[in-house]
Amino acid sequence: MAYNRNKPIANTKKEEVSSKPSEVKEKEKAKAEQKGFGFIAVSIGEGLNEIFRELGVDYIIEGGQTMNPSTEDFINAIEKVNADNVVLLPNNKNIIMAADQAAKMSTSVQVQVVASRTIPQGIAALMAYDSEGELADNAEAMTESMQYVRSGEVTYAVRDTSIDAFEIKEGQLLGIVEGKIKAVGDDMQQLICDALNAMDMDTAELATLYYGEGVTEDDANQLLEHLEATYPDVEFELYLGAQDVYSYLMSVE
Repeated sequence: MAYNRNKPIANTKKEEVSSKPSEVKEKEKAKAEQKGFGFIAVSIGEGLNEIFRELGVDYIIEGGQTMNPSTEDFINAIEKVNADNVVLLPNNKNIIMAADQAAKMSTSVQVQVVASRTIPQGIAALMAYDSEGELADNAEAMTESMQYVRSGEVTYAVRDTSIDAFEIKEGQLLGIVEGKIKAVGDDMQQLICDALNAMDMDTAELATLYYGEGVTEDDANQLLEHLEATYPDVEFELYLGAQDVYSYLMSVE
């Protein structure tokens, strides 16, 4: 596949992100000739969208924490992808049910849901795809590949609250690992290190970070330098995700 994980795009400038509406790109994709396999992924942020496209995704459904796609959105996407077999990647635990329902309702093509719960899981699943394999075999391999990925996010608290052992103040940084708050703080670099430490960095070989629309390229590169110095035995990759809500998405393998 085109997405080369050995060539990070840390220097991609935000102004270089395409301003062309993604809906137009998806309509252009729909005009492609019939093929054996097609992929539909839920994503948010043009940087992440482009990564999914480079990995072979035919149709991007815009979605996120505040904009969960419906079953109808998946059905419409399936109809637009000219493929005999279609794989759905929900990339969010809250969207899996809608994807499953769409797969059950599809009668014109074979549809398989690979139940990715995070963006990093969806990326890992696509990298396990075998163009020579059958639908069921690919779904199994893609699902298995996700088990080796630990996912995390960094965002901000929107109000004062108390969760587990954390007393959280509005505006503080939150490090979320596999859906649970594992770190709270005010310094981004330290917060990310605390979150990564909760992701078993002692056994990690590769850590990937996708920085969001509220993060500058310089800040992202400074963080990368700090992480490479802090974890010299781990390979780091940095990409522009341009996602909202989350300053960083992270994966550890």
